[in-house]
Amino acid sequence: MLTRIDHVMICVPDLAQGIEQYRKLGFNMHAGGVHTGKGTHNAIAFNQDDYLELLAIRDQGEYQSASVGVAGTFGSGTLPQFIAAGGGIRYVIIQSDDLAADVAAMRTRGVDVSDLMDGVRRTADGQVLRWRLATLGAGNPLPLFFIQHLTPLEERRRQVPAYEAGKHPNGVYKLERAYIATPDAEADAATYAKVLGLPKPTLHRGTVIKANMAVFEIGPTGLGIAQPDAPGPAADALERRGPGPFQALYRTTSMGAAARWTTAHGLPPRARGVRSHGEHAMLATPDVACGAYIGFVGPE
Repeated sequence: MLTRIDHVMICVPDLAQGIEQYRKLGFNMHAGGVHTGKGTHNAIAFNQDDYLELLAIRDQGEYQSASVGVAGTFGSGTLPQFIAAGGGIRYVIIQSDDLAADVAAMRTRGVDVSDLMDGVRRTADGQVLRWRLATLGAGNPLPLFFIQHLTPLEERRRQVPAYEAGKHPNGVYKLERAYIATPDAEADAATYAKVLGLPKPTLHRGTVIKANMAVFEIGPTGLGIAQPDAPGPAADALERRGPGPFQALYRTTSMGAAARWTTAHGLPPRARGVRSHGEHAMLATPDVACGAYIGFVGPE
């Protein structure tokens, strides 16, 4: 079954610069390693059970060679154009505990989804991480793909120092939601429901992102399909980039700590908002978060 949002993939033009910027936002970023044969490399910030990924092209020639003839939305050779247009969140990655069964179930619902593919990454210290993934095809071109980790969580946490996993200077310890902008949340929610095998949620208003949204609960995480209803983050994202992922919302132990860290590292104060149920949230904007909105929510 689909168990949670595993991570969001934030694509950047230069990995070292992306790492530096996200460290200013209070994330313990570490070089992740090389995607063998894919021409890309990444950096990660590990939370308790999920992580944030920065991804960049390491070798343009290798990337283009790896992309030739690849079906589906993932790896289709358009990453350079996405980065040139400003980068940001390109995919939301959904975790499965039995990907073969989930792919089979999707196909019974008429979803265009790939066969399982093997993935591997070698970290800077030589650790080899393995997974299986499946991508959506042209019949369902959503900014999602699906992953089943073959390397156990405890081993994957060893990519970062033990004291850092889920203990960032900004207090972040988990991903709460990822948001995808759309011009028609009602129609797109039906499509996402078919792909995910979940009931279609009732739309409600997101007061911080200024949008009507359908939120799918996937384990402890939420996937919000958001249609702007006023000027704000969702409208800005849709106007700048068109439909697609635009925000990751992280739960922190202290919004005050997150705010103090960012201002101490030269970033302007973050905008504050109040969620529909009264909880306060704070947003880092695309100009300081490499094309993405990064939200923080939690106690002061």
